[in-house]
Amino acid sequence: MKVLVCDPISQTGIEHLQQQDGLETIVLDRCHSEEELLPIVKDVSAMAVRSETKVTKAILEAAPEMRIVGRAGVGVDNIDIEAATQNGVIVMNTPGGNTTATCELTFSMMMALARNIPQAHGSMAIGEWNRKAFKGVELYGKTLGVLGMGRIGGEVARRAVAFGMRVMAYDPYITPSRAKALQVELASLEDIYTAADFITVHMPMTDETRGMLNKDTFATMKPSVRLLNCARGGIINETDLCEALKEGTIAGAALDVYESEPLAKDSPLRGCPNLILTPHLGASTVEAQDNVGLEVAQGISDYLLHGSLMNSINMPSLDAQTSAKVQPYLRLGEKMGVLLAKLGQVGTERLAITYGGLATELPGDPIARSIIKGFLGAAEGEEVNLVNVRSVARDRGFVLVESKSK
Repeated sequence: MKVLVCDPISQTGIEHLQQQDGLETIVLDRCHSEEELLPIVKDVSAMAVRSETKVTKAILEAAPEMRIVGRAGVGVDNIDIEAATQNGVIVMNTPGGNTTATCELTFSMMMALARNIPQAHGSMAIGEWNRKAFKGVELYGKTLGVLGMGRIGGEVARRAVAFGMRVMAYDPYITPSRAKALQVELASLEDIYTAADFITVHMPMTDETRGMLNKDTFATMKPSVRLLNCARGGIINETDLCEALKEGTIAGAALDVYESEPLAKDSPLRGCPNLILTPHLGASTVEAQDNVGLEVAQGISDYLLHGSLMNSINMPSLDAQTSAKVQPYLRLGEKMGVLLAKLGQVGTERLAITYGGLATELPGDPIARSIIKGFLGAAEGEEVNLVNVRSVARDRGFVLVESKSK
């Protein structure tokens, strides 16, 4: 099976792939366009990418052997997830490899904002000595609002608590016990906006989070507030941010990510006062690059060679031990689905699955997918696979009811 490494990943990751029996590793010397990749991917089983290569619908359709695309990093904006799902291609990322790097960059940005370090350095570099112009604030005793308490947000909160900050956190999915363990106060967005001295964003880019920090929310914040975004570009409205900084509605901001990257040379952000800009350095440490490179290589090889799957975007994750246990049930489930399709009535819209015995101890989603795959594939003649089966069923109005016997 061929693994195509499209973007630069760590040598540790490449060597891991090269050492796996049954895998042939092809490392491209540069980022290729869609047109250049089309003839290359026709017999490729996996692709490893970072953010440079765009994995488009055309590329996925030109690769009938493709089984998995691994992203060395967190964001998968450069991969057409819907097209991958429809073509039965798993998309995985590496969310843990750059946690420390992004957390430390965020905290570095916060300290630089508090003490005007970049501005002071710029002044010194041109021969000035202007202590009065760069009076800062202390972190101790200040309130930090953390929007999103995933891995990175949680690590930022830990460090902020160690610095003696009060931490208010917004995350609809965090439990009270987890918040207590991290010594943070769960709060609404509105309460954070009005109380925080610093606000840091650690949320994914969605329709709900796009532009969530804007002129309307700035108006509810303290004029002394400082904002940080080392997560995803576009969560802070850049136009509104520039205006707020120029008008003094907010005191400062630090960005590592942008609505469009690379940041245009004539972007208004480059001329905004009290704004720190870095070129998407969140994962740019030696350690993080080694981690994500090795993590994506292991994820690809584990899936291709052993069937185990971790950090999947469009399929449930299974470790190697669980995968081995569930495989017989997948084969049985598909055969049962085919049988049901032949015995059932035309136009069946509802399927009930009951798990009993040892099956109750296994993850139900892969088994359900195999049953639906057999049923829809036999009954409809659809091009159905374990990755796209739920979306195919949903599109056809098919209802699945699952339960466990006592």
